[in-house]
Amino acid sequence: MTIRKTKAKRLTTVQTTAIFVCFIMGAELITLPRQTVELARTADVWLSIILSGCVTFLFVWIGIKLSRLFPSTSFYEYVQQITGKFIGKGLGLLIAIYYVSISGFELRSVNEVTSFFLLEGTPIWALSSLLLWISLYLCLAGIYGIGKIIQIIFPIIILACILICFLGVSVFEPNHLRPVLSEGLPPVWKAMKSTPLAFAGSECLLFILCQMERPQQATRVVGMGLGIAVLFYTVSTVICIGVFSVEGVITRTWPFFDLVRSVEVDFLLLERLESLLFSIWILQIFSTFTMAYYCAALGISQIFKVSYAKTLFFLLPLIYIVSHIPKSRNEISAMAMVLGYAACILFAIVPTILLLITYWRRLGHD
Repeated sequence: MTIRKTKAKRLTTVQTTAIFVCFIMGAELITLPRQTVELARTADVWLSIILSGCVTFLFVWIGIKLSRLFPSTSFYEYVQQITGKFIGKGLGLLIAIYYVSISGFELRSVNEVTSFFLLEGTPIWALSSLLLWISLYLCLAGIYGIGKIIQIIFPIIILACILICFLGVSVFEPNHLRPVLSEGLPPVWKAMKSTPLAFAGSECLLFILCQMERPQQATRVVGMGLGIAVLFYTVSTVICIGVFSVEGVITRTWPFFDLVRSVEVDFLLLERLESLLFSIWILQIFSTFTMAYYCAALGISQIFKVSYAKTLFFLLPLIYIVSHIPKSRNEISAMAMVLGYAACILFAIVPTILLLITYWRRLGHD
């Protein structure tokens, strides 16, 4: 009985993959086409997304190698074993602050889009409160409850993304993508600067690998998850450029949503599907927000040895305050860039250094 109960409480490979993909594909799904094209000014930004996905896989693989050396603990716990309590708690606190900021960013993003497209005139506090309290309720169930809910949400999101991309093909203009690499590779490298936040969330295995039923399949989870995310990011960007052109994408705040609004469907029950698809996108943001909220609360509770439930309630108003720091949409975009660079430092450079330190110490003992 004890063995069965333990297995039931661990994340399956499917649940981990669903968490991995849903954590990555947050608000950036609707803004990435504009952000990349704005930097590159060419239609070759789909190459930037693919290259960024490959780089992300490398650093996530490094994080998996590090986590496997400490199979029964999360990143917040074993970083203190590697660097000492003082430095380890400092790094953990920085990461927890990062996740609080990610939560605030996702909350603000969903408020901006919802108030503009769906519930115009609805007070921001009402929209925020709904997402915050539902996410709090789910987080109280722990990572197992989160995994079960996201496993249900995941196929709905994937089907919705496939439907949007399929409908976009009907108004797609291939000439907007030509000629390929007309300005060489420099614009491609330049556009990669806008992609870090798009793949933020892929580091979640640092915190949930110890909760997996089969941690040896973590690399497979990363390969499948990043493959799905890169595919949808690339296809959505290509279709947005093909429909609106490079100049048209730059002038739109949310090109992906404008794509949905520009397509009329005669062979389905609803001629215009934006309300339905926007609602499904809110489920996606809910998944991303909940995982960021969970990671922040997990970090604070493990660093300061306080109750996880109390930490969730403590962070609730803090996240709401952070979501109101940006005063305009330009400041929201600036916040996204800062968070993307922070993700590069915290989850690419830091785990690599920690892995080298761990190997060096083990070789010294040998």
